Amino acid sequence: MQMPAPTLPPSPSLAGPRSLAAPLFRRGAMSLRLTERKLLLFLGDLFAVGAALLLVLALRFAFPLGWQTVAARPMWFALLAGLWSVCAPLLNAYDLRRASRAGSGVAVGAGVALVVALIYLAIPRYTPHLPASRLSTGLFLLLVVGLVGAWRAAYALLLVQPTFRHRVLVLGAGWAGRSLVEAVRSHASREYDLVGFVDDDPAKQGREIDGLAVLGTAEQLRQVAQVHNVSEVVVAITRSGLMDGRLVQVLMDCHEQGIQVTLMAPLYERLTGRVPVEHAGPNLQVVLPVERDPNRVYLLVKRGVDVLIGLLGTAVLGLLFPFIALALRLEGPGPLLYRQVRVGRGGRHFTLVKFRTMVPEAEPDGPQWAQEGDRRVTRVGRFLRRLHLDELPQALNLLRGEMSFIGPRPERPEFVAALEQQIPFYRARHAVRPGITGWAQVNYGYGSSAEDALIKLQYDLYYAKHCSLFLDLAILVRTLGLVLTLRGR
Repeated sequence: MQMPAPTLPPSPSLAGPRSLAAPLFRRGAMSLRLTERKLLLFLGDLFAVGAALLLVLALRFAFPLGWQTVAARPMWFALLAGLWSVCAPLLNAYDLRRASRAGSGVAVGAGVALVVALIYLAIPRYTPHLPASRLSTGLFLLLVVGLVGAWRAAYALLLVQPTFRHRVLVLGAGWAGRSLVEAVRSHASREYDLVGFVDDDPAKQGREIDGLAVLGTAEQLRQVAQVHNVSEVVVAITRSGLMDGRLVQVLMDCHEQGIQVTLMAPLYERLTGRVPVEHAGPNLQVVLPVERDPNRVYLLVKRGVDVLIGLLGTAVLGLLFPFIALALRLEGPGPLLYRQVRVGRGGRHFTLVKFRTMVPEAEPDGPQWAQEGDRRVTRVGRFLRRLHLDELPQALNLLRGEMSFIGPRPERPEFVAALEQQIPFYRARHAVRPGITGWAQVNYGYGSSAEDALIKLQYDLYYAKHCSLFLDLAILVRTLGLVLTLRGR
């Protein structure tokens, strides 16, 4: 027996003249979108670091405590703002999931403030002579860290209140809609209020799916949005191809009323840094950068950096090779280097070179995934992995152009053949040169199953769609953090 649809006024497309004023005043006008939150957080940070410098100049050097000091010495403040604008995003200071919690938000803000302040103090000629006085230096560091930390605490305590949350209604209660709900709950639970679903399936009407009620059909979308003061509708219908004219008209009705209409895939990308490849269907725009021309300058710079890193890595390899070789020999028999065929750009095979970290004959029954705490890894091998020293011979792969320093991690042909059958668009990751480190590695680490491979593919495709010098720098900074904290495997 089918459950009746919720009782709502007639569909706006059939109800005659629309009332435009009422819903606009009822909907939360103070709700903040993700981009608005990041911009507000960024502007607050800039104000805090500028205020810290102004206070030091006023307290220690008798500068006027006002705008006239900024106007008289614009280079001092512009350089500080520029350093913050570069360093803070690279250090992942605008991850809203961390910023929305007071403890992690203050810690991240204070850490970035300390780094920026130290860099600022180390620049001569274009900055105030604060290092000439230890008291001035200490006061500047204290004020920068304290004011940024105080602003971050205020953000975490005030701007996550319901008044500022974005109220979201999900159109489609299927697999894509449920995946989006999971992403929102995992990555932006304090920025979004999930109102519920709208779905045309009669069997879902009046039910709860993943803790959210199905509030009506697509034809009732605008009225459901108005009744629940919704500020955004997310279209999570990804496998049906083109939407019919009726659904387009309903979405246009919402758009006319000032309700933001968003597609599931772009929002999922912004929340997770991953491409929802399993929900792409026939829409290549979800997976491939079809509207983005290759940036030849970026590719040229990237290749030049790869060559420089390859030369540096080769030099370091030459210095450390005798010591690593001796350690491996003392531990037991076996080759020093480990060679393995991997799949590179365009599906071409190449031989990847690493220091051996496992016992000889580690795969008697054929290729198998590496596991957490793998018993096949030797003691010396575990040490090399912790410091990522086992990767040093891949400097040769960099110089030969088979790999880049940053890119999707290359997989073995045996795994690729199986994963292509299980995961849609898996081959799309071969459009870019594989890397020693990458977006998947700094966000997810190593994979040991087909499920892990799917998540890593989502990260890899995000990198392929959005790769840039700035994203590469962010990956490099986070990779250094992993190396320095010995989080290799």
